[in-house]
This record gives sequence, C-alpha cells and structure tokens, in this order.
Amino acid sequence: MRDSNKKSRYKQPLIYASMLLLGVILGAWAVVSGVRSPNMTAITPLPQVASVSPAIAQDSDKTKAIPVPRNYVVDAVNRTGPAVVRINASRTVANNQQIPDVFLDDPMFRQFFGDQLQRMPKERVERGTGSGFIINKEGDIITNAHVVSGADKVTVILKDGRQIEGKVIGSDELTDVAVIQVKSDNLPTVSLGSSSSLQPGDWAIAIGNPLGLDNTVTAGIISAIGRKSGQIGVDKRVSFIQTDAAINPGNSGGPLLNQNGEVIGVNTAIIQGAQGLGFAIPIETAQRIAKQLIQNGKVSRAYLGIQMVTVDPSVKKQVNQDSNLGIQISEDKGVLITRVVEDSPAAKAGAKRGDVIVKFDNQDILTADQVTQLVEDRAVGDKIRMEVKRNGQTVALNVEAAQFPQKFPN
Repeated sequence: MRDSNKKSRYKQPLIYASMLLLGVILGAWAVVSGVRSPNMTAITPLPQVASVSPAIAQDSDKTKAIPVPRNYVVDAVNRTGPAVVRINASRTVANNQQIPDVFLDDPMFRQFFGDQLQRMPKERVERGTGSGFIINKEGDIITNAHVVSGADKVTVILKDGRQIEGKVIGSDELTDVAVIQVKSDNLPTVSLGSSSSLQPGDWAIAIGNPLGLDNTVTAGIISAIGRKSGQIGVDKRVSFIQTDAAINPGNSGGPLLNQNGEVIGVNTAIIQGAQGLGFAIPIETAQRIAKQLIQNGKVSRAYLGIQMVTVDPSVKKQVNQDSNLGIQISEDKGVLITRVVEDSPAAKAGAKRGDVIVKFDNQDILTADQVTQLVEDRAVGDKIRMEVKRNGQTVALNVEAAQFPQKFPN
C-alpha cells in the first residue's frame, strides 16, 4: 500500500513535465514550419539595418545618396565665395637709384662697375595683391583704396579662373574704399547685409587672398564694434568692426560675412605684431562711398572747418594751465574746438577757438570721433545745429556743410 502511494506521488510530476516538454517541441515545430495555432502570437523578423556612412545617408526607396548638411560656414562660403575676387594691381614708378651721368662718364668708375650700370632701368614696376567682391551684374567691385592706389593696370581674377582687365572707377582715401569695374557675362554677385545690429560675439567669416593664397576662408567672431581710427593707429573717417577672424596682407578689400553669408564689412586693417585683431569697414559706409564713386567718380564730403580734441578732466587742466593757448574752459566733457579755419562754414556760423561742442543736432557730444562720424554722415549743403559752451554760456550755431576741399587750408 505504501509502495503504491509512493509511486503515485512521483508519477504525477513526471506527467506534468512530459506535457511541458511536448508543448515546447510542438511550439518549436510550428515556428519552423510556419504553422501557427490560433493562440500563438506571430513572430515578425526584425528588419535589416543598413550601415550609414558619416558623409552620406542612403534613401532606401530611391537608392540615391543624400548629402548630410554641413555647418554654416560652408553654406555661407558656397553662396558668397564665387563673387570674391583676387585683384592684381601694378604701377610704374621712377627708379630713384639711378646713378648720375657724371659718375657713368668717369673712366675709373666704369672700370670698377662696368657698362652694365648704364643699362639700369629708369623706371620699375611695383605689384601688389588684394581682394574684392562683386556687388552687381554690371561688374562693380568694392575693394580698398590702398589696394589700387596709383595703379596703372588692374587685373581681376575670379574663382572660376576668368582673368578680366579692370578699370578703377574711383577711390576715396579717407575711408579706404575704392570701386573697380569689369565687363563680362554671368558674373556672380554677393548679398549685402547690415552691420547696424551687430553685437560682440556674433559669428564672422572672412574670405580673401592672404599672402597670395587664393580663396582662403577664416572664421571667428565679432570682437567689438565702433572702433575709432585713432584707437587702431590709422587716419580714416571710419568707425571699424573688430574681428578675430584671421586677416593678413592680401585680405584687404575682401568681404567680412555674417553666418548667413551676407557681407557686413570690408576687411581693411590689421595691427602689426598682434594676433586676433582685424578690422573691417562697415558695409553701410562702403556702400555709401561706392555709390558716389560709381555715379560721380568722386566723393562729395561734408566739411565744417574745425580742429578739435575730446575734453576730460586731464585735458581741461592742461588747457587751463597753458598760458600760451589763451583758452580757459569750465567743462569737464564735450569737444574743444582748438582751431577754426578761416572762411570755413564753421567760421561763417560764428564758431570760435575755445568753444566746447556739447550738442550736435540735439545729440549729446562726448568725443571728437563722434563729431567726425556725424559730419561724415552728412551731405554737402546740410544745415547742422551745434550747441557750444563759451565762457560758461550756451551758444547755438547753425552751420551749413560745404564740400571738403581738395587741399586743406593751412
């Protein structure tokens, strides 16, 4: 009896185990053979995953390579780069190293140096390279004045390899802007942007031909805006954009771009020995000057006829203590007029040496550079209201701007 109970106690688990094993075998057979019972869930094989190259992705429907988007610099350069040109300028100058005839006729001199000295050229050709960019289909190119200064011949080289003889339409030394014109079909052009809303930290891209290395691209940020010419050691009527995008000799006249590939400035200056200090003319200034050069071949520039210096406590003390100047001022800020040119617009309006300019067309004045820039933005014939402090009293002056003279009076 006990033996039969023991057998039945072990027999029941063996039956359950056998049924479980049979179920596993039937399930495996159903999957392999494709037979599925109503209670079995279909097993869907995973799709094959195609490998993707870092450079391109595969479109499985069209089996065609799709380019992966690159960064903003590549996009900007692709849009603007074809319209950036290399400018080769040459000029013929007299050879100042000519040997006087009196020495050439001396037998002893000829014995030592030979007859070849007589064949020394009286003239030599100086060559320079710069950059520029095409602004319209008519072939007008903006560049720097110093790139084409005194040039007898100008050759423009496009990125597509075309070499075209250029003509200097006009040049303005005070802003370092010049315009060259070329004649050709299918000229690429740049898109002009704005520098008015720039802030330090905005992206900046420079394209040009530094040191003869054509189509060089550098990138950085806008480091500062409103840099005055005196701060960077040049004498120009420009408020510069500062950038740390690398600029070298040969970049002059090339464009400074924003991240959209629009021109926001004209690269023009570097500080020798410094790193990460490049300067560009705001595009609004370059456009205004270029428009006049294209239309008239010269720039009509407003002129008041004063020389001035920014007033601060140090300047005030120095002026008041210098008996030779004969000037006494009570203001700690403003712009001191140190000279009024005879028969100039300022003289006709009643301006006097020792006046301190405090307002210019209702705008508060703090620096001499500020006055210079405000005058630069005016046209010949514009009437300007200035407020000056004279002996502690406020005096209003109405000045009519005249044409800047070809030669500044002594």
